[in-house]
Amino acid sequence: MTQQAADIYGTAFKNGSLTLMARVLGYGGAPIHSADIAAAVYSIYFLDDDEADARTPVPGHQDVSLTPAAVVLDALATGPPWDATSDPAGYNFLHTLDVSQHPAFPVAGVNCLVEYCLTAGSGGEAGQPILVRFRVNVI
Repeated sequence: MTQQAADIYGTAFKNGSLTLMARVLGYGGAPIHSADIAAAVYSIYFLDDDEADARTPVPGHQDVSLTPAAVVLDALATGPPWDATSDPAGYNFLHTLDVSQHPAFPVAGVNCLVEYCLTAGSGGEAGQPILVRFRVNVI
């Protein structure tokens, strides 16, 4: 089976935070671990529904560095708020957006993209980006 790229869809309140969760696979098809990742950054963008390539950075949420071990788990987890009923395998990526200084979703009625770039740090894939993307409808 080949890996498929897919955005994860969700909803957030204007001026609220969001906890983002996913199961992320590496280039070999196995779940990644924190030791597999050399660097992690995220950005949030406003999207233009009429122009697929247009995106505008949300102030305070562009190229924010994260510690890989803080967002990538070393084993799959299934605890709340993960829905283990519909997906018993679990997640290995977890991040809660920090909105204490800058709102992540300052405008209601728009769609945003939260994009994480995890840089592989070992093996033949070293330096390759692993993208994890969430499309968020802000209400």
